[in-house]
Amino acid sequence: MITTGPIRSICCIGAGYVGGPTMAVIADRCPHIQVTVVDLNAERIAAWNHDDLTRLPVYEPGLDAVVGRARGRNLHFTTAVDDAIAQADMIFLSVNTPTKTRGVGAGQASDLRWIEASARQVAAAASGHTIVVEKSTLPVRTAEAVKAILSAAQGTAGGTKTFSVLSNPEFLAEGSAIGDLENPDRVLIGGEDESAIEALASVYGQWV
Repeated sequence: MITTGPIRSICCIGAGYVGGPTMAVIADRCPHIQVTVVDLNAERIAAWNHDDLTRLPVYEPGLDAVVGRARGRNLHFTTAVDDAIAQADMIFLSVNTPTKTRGVGAGQASDLRWIEASARQVAAAASGHTIVVEKSTLPVRTAEAVKAILSAAQGTAGGTKTFSVLSNPEFLAEGSAIGDLENPDRVLIGGEDESAIEALASVYGQWV
């Protein structure tokens, strides 16, 4: 087991309804941590960076104030995905998992291609030891799929690349997301690496 040091840099892949508000609150409450939200959708990133806070791509009461306090200080939005991954101690995967429209499980099972693509990008771009947090309303076993992809990458780059995978499901309700994040009734963290679990718990522990 690798002992994890204090978290100084967080990257979140996915600037949508979960990733944007969650990272904004983490940045607001943890000013000592640099938080970078990445997305391939340049239009969405531009909206997060817009001078007019009423133009944010996600509307949640109170979100504009939180973003206004943290953005430019320790909250950043960018399309430079690989750079942010390489610099991060901890990476949140907050990408879409739509219901499959064809093939086995169509109409019922979740389509994991975006989460798997994100895991492959993390595997390629990460350096050193990285904690990867699967953060969404994903089905059970998604963390296992992520772990399998990252395990295949361990030992590359001269054996210096290692990963710990955690599951941290979200329970945000539309309209009350900021209140739910700032004062959650529960925070669930699942994983096998005690040091990584403690590292994530210590982030939430700054205010929860």
